[in-house]
Amino acid sequence: MIPASLPGPISPAACPCPAFPRVACFGLCTIAFGLSRHFWLSAAILVAYGMCDGVSVVMRSTIMQLVTPDEMRGRVSSINGIFIGSSNELGAFYDGVMARLLGLVPAVVLGGCVTLGVVGITGWKAPKLRRLDLRELQ
Repeated sequence: MIPASLPGPISPAACPCPAFPRVACFGLCTIAFGLSRHFWLSAAILVAYGMCDGVSVVMRSTIMQLVTPDEMRGRVSSINGIFIGSSNELGAFYDGVMARLLGLVPAVVLGGCVTLGVVGITGWKAPKLRRLDLRELQ
């Protein structure tokens, strides 16, 4: 609803920042939600969680569309869709198993910590992606 209330289109290329801070924010929001004991605070955290996730999804798809050569774009988009769809299902299974083994709150907090770990390792191992400026891809 918030993007619908803003004047004009929102372009991910308007921000030179890579997706790493948004994904890290997603992980931090997950941890905060897992530790929150107040309904309204949890609701506000979930709003921030959704915003970070939405922005990172748009940025990832924009990067994929801008970097992929024209003749490969359809194939890459198809494979990307398969991986996203299957990762959601595998993630739901993993979440259920972890909640059963660790308990609900520890599983949620661990999920946020794993997200932060993946962001850190990816940023360390892929410096070119970490320094990516979307304005240079246009």
